[in-house]
Amino acid sequence: MPPKVDKSHPDTPPLNALLCPVTGFQQNCTLLWCTKTKNAAFVDPGGEVDRLLAVAEKQGVKLEKILITHGHIDHAGGAAELSERAGIPIEGPHPDDAFWIDAIEKDGPKWGLPDARCFTPDRWLADGDTVTVGELTFDVFHCPGHTPGHVIFYNAAVSLASVGDVLFQGSIGRTDFPRGDHATLIKSITTKLWPLGNDVTFIPGHGPASTFGHERQSNPFVADSALAG
Repeated sequence: MPPKVDKSHPDTPPLNALLCPVTGFQQNCTLLWCTKTKNAAFVDPGGEVDRLLAVAEKQGVKLEKILITHGHIDHAGGAAELSERAGIPIEGPHPDDAFWIDAIEKDGPKWGLPDARCFTPDRWLADGDTVTVGELTFDVFHCPGHTPGHVIFYNAAVSLASVGDVLFQGSIGRTDFPRGDHATLIKSITTKLWPLGNDVTFIPGHGPASTFGHERQSNPFVADSALAG
């Protein structure tokens, strides 16, 4: 599902997004780029760095940074290698996910990702921060529950959000991992995501894109009707 066109730029949307599922987890690594400057960022490069670099080259974009929603290995396992090979910084997640990032190398063989490596972000993120890609600005929202340091990235110009494992089409993130919490996740979704508007298209960490409005109508975990009681 492509991002919505900014009504102030009816011919050329300022942002392009390309999904690049990686690893056996088919995690939605996303290439985001500013169509004016061609500067780009990968969100959640979980692995397959050779293929990601080839995708960026094919699109003719200049990699500017890496954005991380949370510290799970399928989202962050390739960040260290990509950062080194492309010479770009890593921004995110919130520092409460440091313990997950520190476990990446230990957990790699267990999950079939032996090349995954730990890293320290060049910039930790907090609720209310912004990140830029070219001339684009993304608002950062801290959305704990799936992990304690999970963040999402929202671009108002095209009503597009990259939400990692907070919300999926028809489902929500797991909360049975260390320091996960179901009630906290529901609060993150209803108080951080829903106020952004029903027309917001979101890219989840796995599976197809959807809109907040669609999930409010039909998602069995967080639909308005499901939470009414």
